[in-house]
Amino acid sequence: PKHAVAAIELGTALTGPFRKGNGGPGGWLFMSEPELHLGRDVLVPDLAAWRRERMPIVTDDAFITLAPDWVCEILSPSTEVLDRNAKRRIYGEAGVAYLWLLDPRSLTLEAFQLVAGKWLLVGSAGGEEPVSFPPFDAISFPLSDLFPFEAPPGVIPTAEG
Repeated sequence: PKHAVAAIELGTALTGPFRKGNGGPGGWLFMSEPELHLGRDVLVPDLAAWRRERMPIVTDDAFITLAPDWVCEILSPSTEVLDRNAKRRIYGEAGVAYLWLLDPRSLTLEAFQLVAGKWLLVGSAGGEEPVSFPPFDAISFPLSDLFPFEAPPGVIPTAEG
């Protein structure tokens, strides 16, 4: 559940300003868990986004062959090694320009940019630190906004959640 919550919170934080242009530049198309066919490789990132000038329409096809401009993988114990190694390599080979790795266990975010075919760490955040990393550095929000895991004040958690 923390994985799913973090993914939707990040998508929500970015789509207003970067898809709709509410408080940001707009011009992006976001997808949750798109099936990507990148050469011989088939990958399903947690979140992906394309600049609208690169993907002006969304087709009815079952998969996408155009590499995203940005990908975010939400790390979990069962996927972290794959996300940090094979998937990161494949994204780089396909020309994905930006890769974010979000870890709901350690409450951290690492942002990478592809520079001359190599992943360069351009920023990281933890706890309450602000997130303002390329390509979405036109806005800033506290990283902790992505992790509303604790019960709000005055609410007593139950076994049902």
